[in-house]
Parts: sequence; C-alpha cells; structure tokens
Amino acid sequence: MKRFAGLLLLAAAIAVAVYYSKKTKSGPATTGTAATQTASGDRTVVKGLVGGEKSGFLADEQVQKILADKYGLAVDGNKRGSIEMVTGDVAGNDFLWPSSQFAAELFTNRQAQGSAKSIKSETIFNSPIVFYSWNIVTDAFVNQEIVEKRGPTYYLTDTPGFVKLISTGAKWKDIGLPQLYGKVTIYSTDPNRSNSGTMFAALLATLLNEGDVPDETTVEKHLPALKQFFGRMGYMEGSSSDLFKQFLNTGVGANPMIVAYENQMIEYSLEHQDQIPMLQQNVRVIYPQPTMWSSHPFIALTANGQKLLEALKDRDIQRIAWERHGFRSGLLGVENNPAGIKVGGIPPRIESVVPMPNSAAMQKILAELEKK
Repeated sequence: MKRFAGLLLLAAAIAVAVYYSKKTKSGPATTGTAATQTASGDRTVVKGLVGGEKSGFLADEQVQKILADKYGLAVDGNKRGSIEMVTGDVAGNDFLWPSSQFAAELFTNRQAQGSAKSIKSETIFNSPIVFYSWNIVTDAFVNQEIVEKRGPTYYLTDTPGFVKLISTGAKWKDIGLPQLYGKVTIYSTDPNRSNSGTMFAALLATLLNEGDVPDETTVEKHLPALKQFFGRMGYMEGSSSDLFKQFLNTGVGANPMIVAYENQMIEYSLEHQDQIPMLQQNVRVIYPQPTMWSSHPFIALTANGQKLLEALKDRDIQRIAWERHGFRSGLLGVENNPAGIKVGGIPPRIESVVPMPNSAAMQKILAELEKK
C-alpha cells in the first residue's frame, strides 16, 4: 500500500514538472519595470528604456492586456533617466521613451553624427512641471504673496520673488517656519541625468532672463546663478520617481519642496487610496506661472518599436493613461477631465506655459551644471 502511494506521489511530481516545463516554454518572459510573463509564443516582446515616471503606466495590467490582446505585444521597459538614455548606449533596445523634446533633440543630434538612428518619433503624453510642497510651507508662501490660491488650485505667481528668496540665502525662519532647518530651497533631480531637473534648469534660466526664453548668447550671463542655485541642493536624485518617493517618505523636514511632474501625484493617489486623506490634508500641488510642458516623445529604434508606438495611441490606452496615471494626452481629441481625481487642485487646463530654450542654450546650461 505504501509502495502504491509512493508511486502515486512520484507520478504527481512528474506531472507537475512537465506542466511547468511546458508553461515556461510557452512564451518569452519580459523583465524590467513592466515585467510580465507572456502566456503564448505569439506575443512580440518590445524592449526599451523608459523614464521612471512612466513605470507605473507600463506595469498597469489593463495596459498590458490591451497591448497583448489587440496588438500582440509585451513590453520590457527598463527605467533610465531621460538624458542618460538618449546619450548612452542604446544597443539591443527597440525604443527610447524620455520625458522631454530636448532629450529627443539630443538623440536627433546623435543621428546626425551617425552614432545612432531611429525609425520614428512622436509625442504620446504630456505632463506639466509642478512643485510639490506641504501645507505649512505652502501657507507660508501664501503669506509672503509668492503663492496664490485660486479656487482649489495653488499657483506660484511671484516666480521672480521666489527665485530671489532662494538666491539671497533667506532662511525658512525668515518666512515664518522656524521649525525647518536651514535656507529656503527647492529640490530637483540631477539636470544631467533626469528630465525634470533639466526642465527646472530651463525654467530657472527663463525666469532669470526676466521671463524671456534665453538663447545660447543670452544664457551666458545667467550660468553662474544657475550653478549656485543647483549647488545648494547637494546630492540630487537621478529619477523623478525616486525624488517623489523621497518627498513623501521623509516629509517636510527633509524635503520641504520639490520639482516633479503633475502626473506623479495623480498616479500615487489612485494607487494608494488609503493615503488620500493624508494627501488632501498635508500635500499641495503648486503650479508655477509660467511652467513648462514635459512632453513624452516615444523614439522607435526598430520596426517592433514602431509597432508599440502605434499601439500606444489606442484610445483606451490614452484614457487609462489619464484616469489611472495622470498623463495628459498628446493626441488631438482626447479629453482630460480632472473631475474624477480625488486629490484636489488639479486644473482642467494648463494655460501659462513657456517653451524650452533651444538645444544650444540647454547644452550650455547642462555643461555648466556638470562642472565640479
């Protein structure tokens, strides 16, 4: 009897081993930020480098299902800073998905030099640069008449005054926050590694230039001030997603104010419903006036990359991108209604916007900020 039972167990073990062996061979398994195991061998795995703020979108099960069922695609997306991805080694990738047109221009320059090539590039999403802060900090800026509340939305209306406050070395206690240590500052990602830092440097350059977008000539006189401004931050994260996590995890004492993307708060609130009361009470989204659009150009390097580019224009995918991840569509005719978003202060439209300085001006800014 025992021998019979043993044979049954052995047969069961063999059956399980055979089942998993067949399952493993049924299709490729993707890795990286949007890792999923394909269920059949007819899905094409498209590999690429992705800005960290889009990791959650690519990991969304609904997005993955649409890509798989309608287009036969699975995405293997690995997180990389926007500037890093377009200036580094792209071998073995089907696409790059940075977070600004400037990054796309850097890649275009590489193509002109013959060191890289793409098939097609198109903007899929947009997200404005915003400031994230805490209730007590925002209230202090309101009292200083630097920030203004209009309806549920906060706007940084006196941007020259804000920049001057930081540049002159004012301390937090000088604006009514003695509990915060040190000088008034705002933290961003590293401009030479991550797009949100790059765009903040561009915005600062425009503000220092009295609101006029500087070119490669007029930017020269503002380089020392930009160097000093970023030098006060100390260590800078290489990814906007990492900076945003640090902001929420370490609190007002460590990160009183940061620069990031609008979509990050929307996405976080949807993924952490239990945190919404805390976010509503303590965290504020502040829209600088002017701000800059962070476009999200998708650069297809191969035919498979182009297939993914076309699939991402799917209307259901675009809807999910806004409703679940906070990305404003880059396509005409797609509405972005904030009515269903539970964190307050998200405006239906972004109306005060300045363009990025040209590529030559930005390269001068980044070269100056990279100097030790």
